[in-house]
Amino acid sequence: MTTTYKPAEMMTVAAARALKNTDVTFVGIGAPSAASNLARLTHAPEITLIYESGTLATKPTVLPLSIGDGELCDTALTTVSVPEMFRYWLQGGRITVGFLGGAQIDKYANLNTTVVGPYDKPKVRLPGGGGAPEIATSCGEIFIIMSQGKRGFVEKLDFVTSLGHGEGGDHRQRLGVKTKGPTKLITDLCIMEPDPKTKEMTVVSIHPGVTREQIQENTGWTVKFADKVTETPAPTELELKVLRELNERTARAHGEAA
Repeated sequence: MTTTYKPAEMMTVAAARALKNTDVTFVGIGAPSAASNLARLTHAPEITLIYESGTLATKPTVLPLSIGDGELCDTALTTVSVPEMFRYWLQGGRITVGFLGGAQIDKYANLNTTVVGPYDKPKVRLPGGGGAPEIATSCGEIFIIMSQGKRGFVEKLDFVTSLGHGEGGDHRQRLGVKTKGPTKLITDLCIMEPDPKTKEMTVVSIHPGVTREQIQENTGWTVKFADKVTETPAPTELELKVLRELNERTARAHGEAA
């Protein structure tokens, strides 16, 4: 019997699988948080989750609404000041993976979380950068999780909030940034990784039931596919059970706010 699941569940499961037990992960709120905690509750129980508010090795039982959610502090090994979090932990090179999302992304995995439309007179004012620009340049590598559609996957960003691979190629290195940058982009349709030379995000795995045409229809640039594209393994019953229980606990705890 095949277990039915939603595209968002496939995206979260695929993102969780990218994390390892040994990772020290700087976690963004929302989809990155769901994926990181799913990993912790399944195959990576020893993973160290760090949130921007200074909570180290936190193990929330429900997903936080924001970095200021008391659940993070209550379940953390310890909580440090924000300056220590950024200067010692993040900029000190102690974090292996940064897990981010965004409102817009381009083919080189640069992210916009600032404005949609002109900066001076935007159509939409977004939450802003927060710690994402520093996370994008200081973590060993970056995983990005976003639902795929032409509104978010754009040819040109309205504003570059967080550096991905810049203009492509060795642009990060030329800017003096020594970390890898985005190594995975996980969507509800596929998984992309940067081309080794051009750094353009390239489809390496397609989720079950999704076509190449669907991926292109939901992307604002001409999509590149790897020479060998695999099919993403469907979520297991265990992965779905743990994820759904996590979401149910969160809904009960936060009500409509969740």
